[in-house]
Amino acid sequence: MFDELVKEITKELEAKENRGRSRGDDTKIRFAYAVKFLISELWRNSLSYPPSESSVNLRSGYYSELPRYRNENLTYRQVKAAFDGMINCRMVEVTTAGFYSKEVGSGELTRFIPTDRLLEKFESLEGHPAFQLKPDTSGDIIILRNTIDGRKQDVDYEDTPKTDRFRSNLTKINDCFVKHWADVRIADTEVTKLTERIKQDEDKEPIDLSKRTLTRIFTNGSFEEGGRFYRGWWQNVPSEYRKFITIDEGVTTEYDFSQLSPHMLYFAYNHKLGEEDAYDRVLDGEHRDVVKQAFNAMVQSESLLNQKPRKINMNGLEMDWKELRQRILDAHKPIQDLFFDGIGNKLQFKDSCVAENVMLQFTKQNQVALPIHDSFIMREGFAGDLEEAMRRAFYDEFEADIPIKREVIIERIAQFDEEGNPRTDAVTRDDRKHSQWYDRNTLWLYSRGQNS
Repeated sequence: MFDELVKEITKELEAKENRGRSRGDDTKIRFAYAVKFLISELWRNSLSYPPSESSVNLRSGYYSELPRYRNENLTYRQVKAAFDGMINCRMVEVTTAGFYSKEVGSGELTRFIPTDRLLEKFESLEGHPAFQLKPDTSGDIIILRNTIDGRKQDVDYEDTPKTDRFRSNLTKINDCFVKHWADVRIADTEVTKLTERIKQDEDKEPIDLSKRTLTRIFTNGSFEEGGRFYRGWWQNVPSEYRKFITIDEGVTTEYDFSQLSPHMLYFAYNHKLGEEDAYDRVLDGEHRDVVKQAFNAMVQSESLLNQKPRKINMNGLEMDWKELRQRILDAHKPIQDLFFDGIGNKLQFKDSCVAENVMLQFTKQNQVALPIHDSFIMREGFAGDLEEAMRRAFYDEFEADIPIKREVIIERIAQFDEEGNPRTDAVTRDDRKHSQWYDRNTLWLYSRGQNS
């Protein structure tokens, strides 16, 4: 159905073009590909939580730069032609005009939304983009970034056995992920609350269930800094909603490494953290979240941080930033010299290696452990295996043990009574309350059967 819609729209765009001559075969294929690319983005974003704007880069040089990260099937000329055609045919509406400054070396992307006319066409489609559209594998999944002229930018690199290993491992992980279906099981009446919650958090992107694979991003131009895994939709779910995530229709549980950054700092430099909580010891157990934020900012920073980081809210603390900073230093005297040294990115590399280890352990079993940097979400039945895998992976990296915390899970409705008979009425009522979730999972089961 989707491919048929793309063909229909492509024909309409071509019919309304004012061209001196028709496209050659190769150019015609690239034009159709550009149309499909734009429509895919619009469809995905129209069904995200909340629905979001799409964006397109209309700078001519963009498509020839850094070919490692670009889709070779997309060219500036055909993307521009497809985009202009969709505007002329009243299928998209520009919300923000893009620009690029050569002097600054940056700009803003053009942002746009589907018109009611195109949304009506989407309503005729069967299924969901997560099943109808294959994950985009055109760009490299191993990304290297560096700070150039004060801006973080993707940069090219030469492949080595190390980068080949990173890519091979992540490909195995992603291949396993797309064989399974993760979702958020909330009642239909709660969807609006979830979307409003995401809108309130500037650090959260809309939840796009089609983003089912990961990208690994390194920083500071080094493959030994950063390296965390990003772009999985579940990473944008607010923490209070993560307990509603399901995998293959089953309830999940979440385990996280307790006090990961402090433990890594102490273990990596042959110190002992002790029994007392690394954050609670700073202010006698009060304002733990603020202390944790400040601690991590101090580890990440390459300079003294004379000013409070913008995202840290100190309302309610009877002290200023400098006093809080000193209290943290005093509470962690064995590692005082490790703060403000930019060591945070090196620690992130180590925790990313731990995460890779955990995911690979389950990939071998054709199971998924969804990473959220220092925690993992997995089907409830594998809870014990997950805890053991995390302990093993951390020990492999640091030759030390670390406390692991289990988060609360939700109770699914009991589908069987004590005699093993299905509670049909109860299950039916429950599925009706969660009809959006139920429909997506049904589609997943159908698509799995089609592809088997």
